Amino acid sequence: MKICIYGASSAKLDPVYYEKTEELGRIIGARGHGLVFGGGKEGLMGAAARGVAAYNGYILGIAPAFFNQPGVLYENCSEFIFTETMRERKYLLEKKSEATIVAPGGIGTYEEFFEILTLKSLKRLNRPIVLYNIQGYYDLIKDLLRQTADQNFMDQENLGLCEFMEDPEEILDYIEHWKENL
Repeated sequence: MKICIYGASSAKLDPVYYEKTEELGRIIGARGHGLVFGGGKEGLMGAAARGVAAYNGYILGIAPAFFNQPGVLYENCSEFIFTETMRERKYLLEKKSEATIVAPGGIGTYEEFFEILTLKSLKRLNRPIVLYNIQGYYDLIKDLLRQTADQNFMDQENLGLCEFMEDPEEILDYIEHWKENL
């Protein structure tokens, strides 16, 4: 299975975020899954790719051509696709994968998450979506979604469209058995 990971590109985070995301990548690789990601060398994107690479796993990087500058992109991808725009990048990240994990990130990661969640709520795609809740990073997003449903800005059933998990083994167990639980 090819698993898309969204996440921060920052190289200024608390080391625990890199460690936990690289651990997730190692588990993905060890279990024989491939990684589809935004192609970044730094941040949590790079950490996930290094983890998968430790097991010689398949890595597909997808990035707009304007990111193709020295030191920006992860150089050890199995395959790399350059796009013209960020929108095309997001489309290919979705189309080239069967599951989505959202590692901690900033506004770009939030935007990617909310788009994929919206598509799932509209039944435009059907896949497991997990927010990798390292150190409770996504607790406020969880609260926001609950408030949104409680105030009838979205249906309560939409709260079940994604999961919040902290343990990488449990994340992979959930993804691998997701269809069985439908």
